[in-house]
Amino acid sequence: MFSVELVPDAATERAVTNDWAALRAAGLPDAGRNPSPSNRPHITLAVRDHVDPAVLADLADLLPLPIELGGLVLFPHARSVVVARQVVVTARLLALHATVAERLGPPGPRDLHTAIDRWTPHVTLARRVPAERMGEVLTAIAAPLTRGEGVGLRVWDAEAKVVTTLR
Repeated sequence: MFSVELVPDAATERAVTNDWAALRAAGLPDAGRNPSPSNRPHITLAVRDHVDPAVLADLADLLPLPIELGGLVLFPHARSVVVARQVVVTARLLALHATVAERLGPPGPRDLHTAIDRWTPHVTLARRVPAERMGEVLTAIAAPLTRGEGVGLRVWDAEAKVVTTLR
């Protein structure tokens, strides 16, 4: 599996890592627990079985791109929840996503959530949060509006555990 990711500026990244730390301090799951150096806040633009980074290289010229993190968004999954910060949708962000999606072709059935007109831009804060602990999440995370920029573009090869930085 490959993912194409928009990486935020340092201040926006700090806001997300502060959210990760707040969850951890409350004894809740958080996405920052992964010790890999490649684990950092990002907005997933596309997920595909294969991605040739060369077909996306020129898209780095579209950056920086203004981004805003809004409130929390929840993605229920079985008896747990994925908790994320909503990324406010803008015409420029949608255009970047559409260009990436068009160049990569349609996603497979398990990755339809990254297809054009089905994508929900977000930055993941935690996975597998027990549904009964959502009140604690809402207490731990203030989620103020955070304005910043998407400044980096990368491709993550999950099988090989390799990041290709495009910008």
